[in-house]
Amino acid sequence: MRATDILPAGSWDTAREIDQVLIDYDRRFRRRIVLTTVSAAEVLIDLPRAVRLRDGDGLAVEGGIICVRAQAEPLMEIHAHDEGALIRIAWHLGNRHLPVQLLGGRIRIRADHVIRDMVAGLGGYVDEVRAPFDPEAGAYVAASHHHHDDDDHH
Repeated sequence: MRATDILPAGSWDTAREIDQVLIDYDRRFRRRIVLTTVSAAEVLIDLPRAVRLRDGDGLAVEGGIICVRAQAEPLMEIHAHDEGALIRIAWHLGNRHLPVQLLGGRIRIRADHVIRDMVAGLGGYVDEVRAPFDPEAGAYVAASHHHHDDDDHH
């Protein structure tokens, strides 16, 4: 099977789902890759440019849609007893350009013993979890995908 179009999560009819792929964070930003589905079929993603696949996205293939599922992986969930400490921790994580997933009063990052020690030093607490990782896309992602056509201004 060959997927040439990505359908954003929530934009496609789940009744058309014919299979699923489980993909960890490292393999969800791709232009071209062969993946094995849950039912052991192979699907080639072949796109003109790299895209970030998110949990719930659909891969349009002949005969239906293959649903993308974020695979569980070792993560750390960070929390603090006060909002100020959590904000300070978030600033330090951002300063290190780490991908983060914001979950209300918690921050989820990939497991890293050095960062664990830093978080503890800043007054935070870490719980090890195994969960899908779907970090923030970043402030400049939307801007980089918006194209201006000079003809639109005439």
